[in-house]
Amino acid sequence: MPSDPSVQISQRKLRLAGIVAGIVIVVVVVTGIVLRENGNARLREWTDAQAIPTVAVSKPGVKTPSAHLTLPGRIEAYYRAPIYARVSGYLKNWYVDIGAKVKAGQLLAEIDAPDLDQQLLQARADLANAEAASKLSAATLKRRQTLLASNFVSLQEIDERTADLSSKNAQVKAMQANVDRLQALIGYKRVEAPFDGVVTERNTDVGALINGGTGTGAAMFVVSDIKKLRVYVNVPQSYLSAIKVGGTASIEVPEYKGRSFPATVESSSQAVDVGSGTSRMQLLLDNAGGELRPGSYADVTLNLTSESNLLTIPSSALIFNQDGLSVAVVDDDDRIRFKKVTIARDLGREIEIATGLKAQDRIVVTPADGVVDGDKVRIAGQQPTEKTSSAQ
Repeated sequence: MPSDPSVQISQRKLRLAGIVAGIVIVVVVVTGIVLRENGNARLREWTDAQAIPTVAVSKPGVKTPSAHLTLPGRIEAYYRAPIYARVSGYLKNWYVDIGAKVKAGQLLAEIDAPDLDQQLLQARADLANAEAASKLSAATLKRRQTLLASNFVSLQEIDERTADLSSKNAQVKAMQANVDRLQALIGYKRVEAPFDGVVTERNTDVGALINGGTGTGAAMFVVSDIKKLRVYVNVPQSYLSAIKVGGTASIEVPEYKGRSFPATVESSSQAVDVGSGTSRMQLLLDNAGGELRPGSYADVTLNLTSESNLLTIPSSALIFNQDGLSVAVVDDDDRIRFKKVTIARDLGREIEIATGLKAQDRIVVTPADGVVDGDKVRIAGQQPTEKTSSAQ
């Protein structure tokens, strides 16, 4: 019996609809799988990206050479003599006070030393006794020598008397030396100025007990020559080649705003202090007018003969550990590398670097704790490159 054409058409439509539905289902499944894999890949990329620290970098600043260098310094007297007592006793009187101008040999104070006076009297008495014994020994020897020809004395006795005279003469010399020593000490009861200058300290008063010859504790007086002054300044090692002995400098002190005083580089210690990395230099400053005072703080501006360019970095970029001073830089592969550096000057927020860095280096502004050499980093504000993605 022949089939109905309408039924055959319906069956074809159903088969076609089934095929289309199957294709749609396959497409939906494949699309879901692809989307899920893409999501997982993006999640893995995000996770890997979060594992890489992000750092801010900058290049060192370059400072043009300067013809001057200003450093803190300290002004000291050209000559400074703490005056201690040479003899013990009590202060009888003092004649000059702080700020007084004195001449060399001028009397500053007198010490009353009665014990020393009595020792001198006893020494003189001992000397007189020794001299009398020596004269007696000499007379005895002379008499014995006159009797030698008559054989009343022996040569042995003559030799004994000669030796006795030599002993007595030696005792006289010893006693004379003791008298001279005590007389010299008596002279030290007068405390005198060693050179022309100014009394900058007085640490004693009338009736004070004086312990002589110790050289410890506070000095009785301090006399300073302030017509010329010494200025001491510690110069960083990187600037030493630019500062020559005989070079010029200017000194500024807080009490004279806007005024500078000329000075000359007189000498250098010719050594670098291990702890600070600086060398001490001494400048000579004329102070004929007496306007400057020893012990003052001063700003010392040195004139430099030559100087290479200096690189500056933020102070936060400096790393100090058991290996010394270093700076973290990012290389071409975006990996951390540590470079050892030496400091020219510490300016607070800014550090001048003498050696260890190049102008093209990318320094990490604030390195994180625990970062090690070779760590992979991402630079803040930089889009990931194809090289970076492949390196991950």
